[in-house]
Amino acid sequence: MNDRPSQDLPVRAEGSRLVWRGGGETLVVEPWGRDGVRVRARLAGDVEDADWALLPPADAAADAAQVELRPDGATLTHGAIHVELTCSTWFHEPVGYEVSRCDVAFYDAAGRLLLRELGRGGSLDLRARHFRPRLGSDDHTLTASFESDPDEKLYGMGQYQQRVLDLKGCTLELAHRNSQASVPFVVSSAGYGFLWHNPAIGRATFGRNRTEWFAESTRQLDYWVTAGRTPADITRAYADATGHAPMMPERGLGFWQCKLRYWNQAQLLEVAREHRRRGLPLDVIVADFFHWPRMGDYRFEDEFWPDPAAMVAELRELGVELMVSVWPQVSLESENYAHLRRNNLLVRAERGLDVQMSFQGPSAFLDVTNPEARAWLWETCRRSYGEHGIRTFWLDEAEPEYGVYDFDAYRYHAGPNLQVGNVYPQHFARAFFEGQQSDGETEVVNLVRCAWAGSQRYGALVWSGDIHSTFEDMARQVTAGIHMGLAGIPWFTTDIGGFHHGDARDPAFHELLVRWFQLGAFSPVMRLHGDRLPYEDVVAADGSPRLRSGGPNELWSFGEEVYGVLARYVHLREWLRPYLRDVMAAAHTDGQPVMRGLFHEFADDARAWDVDDQFLLGPDVLVAPVLEAGARERDVYLPAGSRWTDAATGEVHDGGTSVRADAPLDVVPVFLRDGALPGLVGRTTRTPTT
Repeated sequence: MNDRPSQDLPVRAEGSRLVWRGGGETLVVEPWGRDGVRVRARLAGDVEDADWALLPPADAAADAAQVELRPDGATLTHGAIHVELTCSTWFHEPVGYEVSRCDVAFYDAAGRLLLRELGRGGSLDLRARHFRPRLGSDDHTLTASFESDPDEKLYGMGQYQQRVLDLKGCTLELAHRNSQASVPFVVSSAGYGFLWHNPAIGRATFGRNRTEWFAESTRQLDYWVTAGRTPADITRAYADATGHAPMMPERGLGFWQCKLRYWNQAQLLEVAREHRRRGLPLDVIVADFFHWPRMGDYRFEDEFWPDPAAMVAELRELGVELMVSVWPQVSLESENYAHLRRNNLLVRAERGLDVQMSFQGPSAFLDVTNPEARAWLWETCRRSYGEHGIRTFWLDEAEPEYGVYDFDAYRYHAGPNLQVGNVYPQHFARAFFEGQQSDGETEVVNLVRCAWAGSQRYGALVWSGDIHSTFEDMARQVTAGIHMGLAGIPWFTTDIGGFHHGDARDPAFHELLVRWFQLGAFSPVMRLHGDRLPYEDVVAADGSPRLRSGGPNELWSFGEEVYGVLARYVHLREWLRPYLRDVMAAAHTDGQPVMRGLFHEFADDARAWDVDDQFLLGPDVLVAPVLEAGARERDVYLPAGSRWTDAATGEVHDGGTSVRADAPLDVVPVFLRDGALPGLVGRTTRTPTT
């Protein structure tokens, strides 16, 4: 510690917490979690203790941090990360008075620069933390700018529908849309992870000359940085800071069957019975949307689902769990709409008509940022579903999906949508997780169409939304799954076959479905779903229409040749169950992704950082899905540092090389690391060799 009296120094230490004030700004830097620091800044007030995603840090970890105050700033060393605060004060002639600034830079334990806030730039007079007031309010627009390594590679940030693995050079919208989940945590090949701890609508720009994070409306700057030698080190620290996923329940390891939509009880039960008659593994079957009378009623419509308790009981005897769809929309005609509106439990339009979506009639969204609304939602669903034995929920429309994405048009209990909107899907998952836990449920997994930082701790299984039935869209899901895992969301899945417009009668779709089914067999969760053609009209007994159903989407719906391949892969998935259980345990205890980029295990292999059409399922299974129509072979890169066994042929290859793998329609190239899973050899072909 410097001998100079602390009151004369520009930075004050409050234990291991560093505080700087100047020019109306308060800046706080403090240790937060494993090898991490949190940085907050606010104008004209003290920083706020917002808990959007970060968990309270353990006191013992902060006690180990080392602080040094200097006449020109301060340093904070906490595990693998070292932070330098550099302060300066000068008479600024263009404005005619004295000004101050404090610059922040981050280093690893060896003293290597990781990133730093943007410097002044001499006469450019740049500001790294640029608050711009929104006149008449207490919030600001905010741009936080950083100098960073122009050669670094960046991964994470959730899912964006683009086939881009290295995000350096990208601009990403910080907002949710159907099939877009913005999870603002990025992992750098330079050895750091960065969480933009701010749920505001905005954007992130990862340029070669600088990185910028922008919030449309916010009360303060808030971000978290960790340092790690490998991606595994970084994701481990991030899970500690924002929460670990629970242990995946056993029902999450097998096959999930779904279509748009089983519209009555008898139909759904018959599909489950047929699975058992054919000896097909099945863990979960789904009652999709509009099993209810009106959106927001949160119950089965009696005419089509006369005895839910008996349905659930029979499914349990068959060894199958029922998952039911829950939407956050409430129709203006719902039996619950008046109560929710009177009690301010709905999202509110800032002006004009208060209709937020009009699919199957005008509706508004439940405001799940309100604890009272979350409690009401779970209590209602517990009565309507939980009491029948249903414990798995499909939380659809979780972005939420406004009819028009005018993010400035809506206000939540937690604040204006512009300021807090991205936290919505996290709170939707939280409503069910906390409600189920309070009722004694210990094995929570709920399918959610969107996520934000921290969603993983609420048992959120995120799927990639309403994507199209094309090879191009399938390829995008490989990069989406890798990015989601690095953004701290290890439970990820897709609609096998894509959602929009797959025709069960079309041979071209059959090829896509087989290839996607192979990808699904090696995904964190294997789930068949889609809005298939041809459609089926649904009419009630009184002649009134109901929402249509999609075409057939069962394994046996696409002809015997396709069925033979799909059946083999659903059995292969069952064989993988013990390995998947171990991989899910690593996600739970150690914060590791289930679906991993090659670089996650092979950080020292430069080529592994650029492979965007392969992935690792856990540490030992390399999957190279076929992502082009008509392809019957493909190149596969095998990372250096291991030997790889072709699961189809048993042939062993040295790492650090590319091989040309045969891929007839019924085979997906899979390679096993250093002799792992020898029993898998031959199981991707018609006749296992073991």
